[in-house]
Amino acid sequence: MVELADIFRRYGPDYIDHFGSRMLPSHRRALQDIVACRTEQMGGHLYCCENPDCEHLVYAYHSCGNRSCPKCGQDKTQKWIEKQHNRLLPTHYFLVTVTLPCELRSIARSNQKVIYNLLFKSSAAALQKLAKDPRFVGGDIGMMGGLHTWQRDMGYHPHVHFIVPGGGLSPDRSKWLPSDTEFFVPVEALSPIFRAKFRDALKKTALFDAVAAKVWQKPWVVHCKPVGDGNSALKYLAPYIYRVAITNNRIEKLEDGQVSFRFKNSDTDQWQTATMPAFDFIHRFLQHVLPKGFVKIRYYGFLSPNKRNLLAVAKYLLGATDAYPEIIVTVKIDHICPDCGAKLRRVKSLPKLTRAPP
Repeated sequence: MVELADIFRRYGPDYIDHFGSRMLPSHRRALQDIVACRTEQMGGHLYCCENPDCEHLVYAYHSCGNRSCPKCGQDKTQKWIEKQHNRLLPTHYFLVTVTLPCELRSIARSNQKVIYNLLFKSSAAALQKLAKDPRFVGGDIGMMGGLHTWQRDMGYHPHVHFIVPGGGLSPDRSKWLPSDTEFFVPVEALSPIFRAKFRDALKKTALFDAVAAKVWQKPWVVHCKPVGDGNSALKYLAPYIYRVAITNNRIEKLEDGQVSFRFKNSDTDQWQTATMPAFDFIHRFLQHVLPKGFVKIRYYGFLSPNKRNLLAVAKYLLGATDAYPEIIVTVKIDHICPDCGAKLRRVKSLPKLTRAPP
């Protein structure tokens, strides 16, 4: 099976030679980490089978931990889910998705921190403003959001998914104001508010003049749909949080400098195969690698970390007991001999090797 690391290992050095001066540090680091992940370069442990008739040796190497690595996302997803339990409320939830227009994507790709921050800030503010309208919620809401930048074929498509409890706190904090279970806010009203707030924020930067005027006249895409209770909402959002642009099992082959991979067409819901030169494949993947230190999961309103007192009020008003169902842990640690099935005994630690470019 071809893995992303195989493609980077084979074509990464030439890619760096060709684009090195224009590559972001985060892109170069992602290439290096993904190539090294779970290899002797990362260090690890040596295990030996306890069966005296077998004594098979197993080398277990550490993961790289890079958030763009397809091998490392599952562990992080599970840990994130477990940490969210204290934020769950016993109420219905909604998924709200806001999308950056295609005309702004080239600017976003070249100015990721600025545009992604504005995307978060303006969409959250728009949702909070509309929810305060007494016709919908009439109070202060909370939400958690995650940035997602790709389409199924790894095309560039920046958008934010917000998970929002179905209701909010009254202005005097004495009541929980529930929304309808099937309707939160009207997207046809949310879209122009989001667009206006983004436009006003962008005016304060040097990037505004580079945007065509027609962008501020067209509708901006916003979706909102119910997703069940808190646990259902977390399970729904979690894959978007730590999923990377492509997983290894979708890569079909690497042949004659061409990479073929599978993706599901969003219109037909059918699987298709895309084939492109290795350099184009690497470029398409790297455009989804976020800047170092960028926070892609953010919390607003009464779910904000600095407003824990308001979350406590919401829990009290909803009669929460904090006894939420446990979400199944999917991470598996294998200490069984692959040859005979006996237990493995750790022999020694293996030091990390000096990091080298792919």
